[in-house]
Amino acid sequence: MANGSRQAAWEFFGAELKRRREDAGLTQSALGLQVFVSGAYIGQFEQAIRKPQLDAAQRIDEVLQSDGIFERMCRKLIDDKRYADYFAGVVELESLATRICEFAPTLVPGLLQTATYARAVTLAANPFVTDEYVEEIVSARLERAGILKDATRPEYWVVLHENALYIPVGGPDAMAQQLDHVASLMRERQVLVMVLPYEAGAHATMGGMLTLMEFEDAPPTAYTETSFSGTLVDEPAVVVRAQRAYDLLRGAALSPEASLALVESAAEDYKRCASTT
Repeated sequence: MANGSRQAAWEFFGAELKRRREDAGLTQSALGLQVFVSGAYIGQFEQAIRKPQLDAAQRIDEVLQSDGIFERMCRKLIDDKRYADYFAGVVELESLATRICEFAPTLVPGLLQTATYARAVTLAANPFVTDEYVEEIVSARLERAGILKDATRPEYWVVLHENALYIPVGGPDAMAQQLDHVASLMRERQVLVMVLPYEAGAHATMGGMLTLMEFEDAPPTAYTETSFSGTLVDEPAVVVRAQRAYDLLRGAALSPEASLALVESAAEDYKRCASTT
C-alpha cells in the first residue's frame, strides 16, 4: 500500500470511529475511559494523527459493538511488509511514545538516517533485490522519521557509539551528509545525542541495539535487536533492568556539547576525504 493510500485509510478509520462514537452518544473522554486511553488520544485517532495499537482497536470494537471492523482495519493497516514482522509493532509504538531513548552500537539509528545512508544500509543487507524494493524500504524509514517533526513529537534521546561515526556506510559523501544531518538535528534541539567513545571500553549493553519507549497512558516498553531478530518487552522487571542499562550508557557517554563537536569533526573528515577522491 502506498504512503498516500495508507494515510487515507487511517483517515477513513478515524472518520468511521468518530461517526460510530457519536452515534453511540459518547464523548471522546467517555470512550477513552472505557478503552483505557485518554480522550485526547481518541481525538488523535479520529484525526489520524496517532494510530491505535491492535488491542485498543479491539476494545473500541467491544465498546461500540462494531462487529470487529476497527480490529480488521487495524490489522490490515499494520500489516506493512516494508518492516520485518518483529519490527512492525515498534513502528506503531513509536508514533504513540512521549519519549524514545535509543542506543545504537554500530549504525546511525533509523529515525536519524538520510535517504542515501538508508539506501546503503538496505543494499548491504539485501544485495540482490530490485531498486523498487530498496526505495520502498528507504521511503518507509524516512516516513518513520516524520514523527520527529510532528507537533506531538516525542523526546528523542540517542546514545550513539563512536563506531557509528567511523563505519563509512555508503562512502565519504554519504557519511558527510549523514553526520551533517545528525549535527543539524542536535543544534536545532530536535534530538539529544550523546556519543559513547571508544575510551569507555566495555558497556552495559554489549549485546546489541536497545530502544526504550515511554507513553502517556501505558507502561514503558523496551525493544532489543540483533542482526536477524528483535524482541519487544513490557514485563516491568525486565524494562527496569533495560532502563538501568541505558542510564549506565548515558553516564559513560560524552556530554551533548562534546558529542556535537565530535560528530561535526567526523563530518569534516569525511568531506576532506571526499574532496581528494
